[in-house]
Amino acid sequence: MAVGNLLRSRAKRTESVIDDIILSSIGKPLILFLVIITIYSSLAISTLIPAEYAWILDNRYLMVCITILATWIFWSFVKNVAHQYEEHILQSASNEAGIRFYHFFRSTFSYIVWIIAGLIILKILNVDITPLLAAGGIVGIAVGFAGKDILGNFFSGALLAADQPFLIGDRIQVQEFIGDVITIGPRSTRIKTLDSQIVTIPNSILTNDVVINYAEPNQEIKVRINLGVAYGSDIVKVKALLLKIAGEIIDTGLCLHEPEPSVYFLDFAESSLNLQMIIWTDKYTMTYEIRDFINCRILKVFKNEGIEIPFPQVDVHLKKEG
Repeated sequence: MAVGNLLRSRAKRTESVIDDIILSSIGKPLILFLVIITIYSSLAISTLIPAEYAWILDNRYLMVCITILATWIFWSFVKNVAHQYEEHILQSASNEAGIRFYHFFRSTFSYIVWIIAGLIILKILNVDITPLLAAGGIVGIAVGFAGKDILGNFFSGALLAADQPFLIGDRIQVQEFIGDVITIGPRSTRIKTLDSQIVTIPNSILTNDVVINYAEPNQEIKVRINLGVAYGSDIVKVKALLLKIAGEIIDTGLCLHEPEPSVYFLDFAESSLNLQMIIWTDKYTMTYEIRDFINCRILKVFKNEGIEIPFPQVDVHLKKEG
C-alpha cells in the first residue's frame, strides 16, 4: 500500500496523464495478484493440503488467475485511455467513417477482450472446445429464440454506435415520444421528454423505426403557425401584420433573420380564410415558447386592428311559406 501511495504521489507531479492511467489500471489487479501468489506460495511450501486436494496447486490454475488479471489490466488500460483522450481521438479522425469505427469499437471492445480471454483460459485448462461449440450451437439456438429481443437490442446498440443517427443531447422523436437523449447504452437508450419524464427505448426500436433528429443536419427548424381570419378580411393587411409580429420575435433573439419569415394564404375554408406563417429558429428546444409568443401577439394585434378570428359556425336560413 505504501509503495502504491508513493507511486501515485509521484505520478501526480508529472504533467503526463499516461502514468496516472497506468497506475489506475494495474492498482487493484496487482494487489489481487500479490494476494493470490502469496496464498499459492504458502500452500505450496506447507503440508496442510491433503493429497486428494493437491490438484489445487496445479500451475494451470495459477495461469488462469494470471490470465484473468492480465486481461483486467489490459481492458482497464484501454478503457481509461479511450475515456481520457476521446475528444482528441474524435477530432483527429480523418473522416466520418473513422468516428463511427471508434464508437463501434468502444461499444464492442469489452465483449471481444473477455471472449478472447475465455478462449485462452480454456486452452490453458486443456479443454477441447469442439464439443463445447457443438453444444453451444444447440444452446445458442434455444437461447436465440428465448432471448432474441435482448440479443437484438445489443446488436442494435452496436449499430447505433457505428451509424450514429443521433448523439447525447440531441432532441429526437421516436413514435409518440419526443425528448432529449441523455444516455445511449448497449441495450437501450434513454430520453428526457418535454414533460421531464425519463423514457427507456430498446435499441431495436431505434434501428427499426423512423427516428426524427431535430439537431441534424443543423439546429435550424421551421416553426409553423396556422390560423384563419374571417371572410371579408384584408389579406394584404393580415400578412403585413403577421410579418411585423415575426420581426418582433426575431428581435428577441428567439428566431432567425435568415431564412426570412414568410406568410402564405393557403385556402378558402368553410368558415375562414386560412393562412400559414413560417419562421425559422435555431433554438429547437424552445418551439413551444416561440408559438406562445406569436399566438399571444396575434390575438392582441388582431383585436386592436379589428380583424376577426372566426370559429366554426352554421348559418340557418328559414323560409316562410304562404
